[in-house]
Amino acid sequence: MAKLNKDDFIASLKEMTILEIKELVDAMKEEFGVDPSAVAVAAAPAGATVEEGPSQVTVTLTSAGATKIPVIKVIRDITGLGLKEAKDIADNGGAVKENISKEEAEEIKAKLEEAGASVEIA
Repeated sequence: MAKLNKDDFIASLKEMTILEIKELVDAMKEEFGVDPSAVAVAAAPAGATVEEGPSQVTVTLTSAGATKIPVIKVIRDITGLGLKEAKDIADNGGAVKENISKEEAEEIKAKLEEAGASVEIA
């Protein structure tokens, strides 16, 4: 049997349907005990650096804006704090929630900004 080179292999893949390619991948998993899709995802290009930034961030209230009551309500909903504690954050600023994911921080920021507050994520 003739050995296929990379270009011939890719050319033959272009002629296959998605179902045929899936069957090929499944056969490779059985034969070699390796998931080729996992290898392709895990391999990063040489010299590439990934900068994602911090995985845990803090949402900080910088200003409650002109109307503090809606901001206080949002702070209470987000944090579960009492009225006095939430009002202190609205009056003085400070961390609303610490060590959370970026996605959660963006959601909190959107809620607070909708209520009229100014917010920073760090």
